[in-house]
Amino acid sequence: MSKSKGLSGKSMSGGWIVSYAELIIRLRWLVILGSVALAVALGSGGQFLGFSTDYRVFFGKENPQLKAFESMQQIYTKDDNILFVLQPRDGEVFTPEMLGAIRELTEASWQLPFSRRVDSITNFQHSYAQGDDLTVEDLVPARAGLTTEKIAAIRATALGEPLLINRLIAPDARTTGVNVTLTLPGESESEVPVAMAAAREIVEAFRERHPDITVAVTGLVALNNAFSEASFADLATLIPIMYGIIIAGLLIFLRSIAGTIATLLVVGLSAGTAMGLTGWLGINLTPPSSTAPTIILTLAVADSIHLLVTLLHAMRQGASKREAIIESLRVNFNPIFLTSLTTAIGFLSLNFSDAPPFRDLGNITAMGVIAAWIYSVSFLPAFLAVVPLRVKRQTTGSNDLMQRLAEFVLRRRQPLLYGMTALVIALAVWIPRIELNDQFVNYFDPSIQFRTDTDFAMENLSGIYQIEFSLPAAAEGGISEPEYLTKVDAFSDWLREQPGVVHVQTITDIFRRLNKNMHGDDPDWYRLPDERNLAAQYLLLFEMSLPYGLDLNNQINVDKSSLRFLATLENMTTREARVLKQNSEAWIAANIPASVTEATSPFVMFAYISERNIISMLTGTGLALVLISLSLIIALRSLRVGLLSIIPNVIPAVMAFGIWGLLVGEIGLASSVVAATSLGIIVDDSVHFLSKYLRARRERGASPEDAVRYAFATVGRALSVTSAVLVAGFGTLALSAFELNQSLGLLTALAIFAALVADFLLLPPLLLAIDKEKKHADEPKALPQAGE
Repeated sequence: MSKSKGLSGKSMSGGWIVSYAELIIRLRWLVILGSVALAVALGSGGQFLGFSTDYRVFFGKENPQLKAFESMQQIYTKDDNILFVLQPRDGEVFTPEMLGAIRELTEASWQLPFSRRVDSITNFQHSYAQGDDLTVEDLVPARAGLTTEKIAAIRATALGEPLLINRLIAPDARTTGVNVTLTLPGESESEVPVAMAAAREIVEAFRERHPDITVAVTGLVALNNAFSEASFADLATLIPIMYGIIIAGLLIFLRSIAGTIATLLVVGLSAGTAMGLTGWLGINLTPPSSTAPTIILTLAVADSIHLLVTLLHAMRQGASKREAIIESLRVNFNPIFLTSLTTAIGFLSLNFSDAPPFRDLGNITAMGVIAAWIYSVSFLPAFLAVVPLRVKRQTTGSNDLMQRLAEFVLRRRQPLLYGMTALVIALAVWIPRIELNDQFVNYFDPSIQFRTDTDFAMENLSGIYQIEFSLPAAAEGGISEPEYLTKVDAFSDWLREQPGVVHVQTITDIFRRLNKNMHGDDPDWYRLPDERNLAAQYLLLFEMSLPYGLDLNNQINVDKSSLRFLATLENMTTREARVLKQNSEAWIAANIPASVTEATSPFVMFAYISERNIISMLTGTGLALVLISLSLIIALRSLRVGLLSIIPNVIPAVMAFGIWGLLVGEIGLASSVVAATSLGIIVDDSVHFLSKYLRARRERGASPEDAVRYAFATVGRALSVTSAVLVAGFGTLALSAFELNQSLGLLTALAIFAALVADFLLLPPLLLAIDKEKKHADEPKALPQAGE
């Protein structure tokens, strides 16, 4: 009997899968056209894809930090900002030319779309006594001649003003800022790009007129815009790179142009279908979810490779193309379905994430995984049945490497079992060393202009991170009560002494200045008013003197029953920010119990997102592990083997985080989802290995040792190829300019590599330890072929 007949005879025992494979081959043109039509119809939803440009998308509607922040904005004003940071080449801000340039940029900034307020040292509302009158005017009057004496007075005032120093002017007078407050309606995703485009036009024109002044652009609007630009950059660069890696890898490993083309088509159809469904469902892309196409490309390759490796190997052993297609489907249909199911479960568990972008990533990728399975078992075999496949026949030597690896594992089973256990424990020790740090500025690579400009601002002017408080008074108009002001002032003094605080904005500084002004600018009266009516009158007089757009609504609520208190921070970690928040709230509770409040700000929101996400993902990952384990127990029809599979499925994540703790030691939001995303992927290797092991035990009556040999021979090479592609695919995310994507990609790549090591070096010794029989076949038998 020829080899091809033998394969054909075996394939007839495959039951309904064989019948399905024959149907696919018989209706191959209909299947191809139907698959393409389905992909086009679903993929057409891509026209509705949008990109979110708001950092708030990282927080769910029920997120307590987001609620506190939105409550703050409802009490006062909704403030987004663009901060222009200016540094003259000669290193001195207080010169006639530089002050003129600052005023020029200040006036131009009022023309920005959605601009509501512009603050700089030139239009700072300086108050002073003029006889019995209170005079309030710009610190740098527009039409006044800037004499040497006048500039010296301006310099002394600015550097001595608590509201300006370390906020809009650096202590060394080398750097200054123009802060533009915008109120975005929130009606369109184009608002942020429009505002940033206008800001860049202003900066470009300013640089042309003042080439000797360095200008950096930062702020919350710039942050929002950076999220959008990072998404587009990843889509434009990572997908082409991933396609290049896939093409190169397939040509090297498969040595088949037709097989490579077929895989690329499956990959393209899967990614297009998933992204089209994303558009139809109205899901907006964000930096994390924009990596979904790259992940789908990677995962879709794995399904195709298992089918192609078995098919091409069978043809090299003498089978006809038709027989090889049928046999490949018979051998791989169930394992591929199971791996697709477990991968989808892993990504769907991201719906437990507290960060909506990761929920979207999970759902989009799950849709892509399901689409990849459908196209792999329908379009791929139909397409291969049509195109010519040329392979060189081989009879020996193709699996020598896997055979040698199998014999090594069998000989060293005990040392490998103990050695791998010791390695896992040693790496696990480093996990507690990892510190959570979610500084949103560090989400971006230094190649992103926002990161460069923001680093420049923090190094030369002030911190970009802030923490805000709303301190309620006892009643309407209560902010003028001397007792209340004294307590607020005490809090500001305490806060200024805290590590990492570089500036505190408090209205008590204005009350002090007004009290001095109303006593002939006598320095002895630079203190808080000691009467409520006097304080209220000072405040009213000052507010009436303020020009349009420079009022105090951003610091005082409408009925003057609450004050907004803002601290600017240096480049501290989010752990330090959480400590500062907790200590501040504790101080307020102990000293101003009537003003108990929750500190908030975008930085505070990001400081808690990892912790909240890890807690929520513990449930999601735990449920995914249970569902995956149940799926394996049912599919493999073995309670022992199904439960055993948990070990090699959990260990890779432990090893990956251990290596990360050893080499890096710091991680952000990505850490909270890696366990869930990698779990669904790393199960694939163990599923294929276990399914082949059990096939040998049940269908061939092989001993445990020979079943291990069979598993290595039939699926070892495919696992190596798919793992290499998966590592390369997720490793590609390391090229992302968005740090979350970098960490997600590198950690997942580490977990996938660790999974291959565990499945080759730990899983077989575990199987041999629990699956014993009286007679052991220690001598190797003839190496089985892929289709046997």
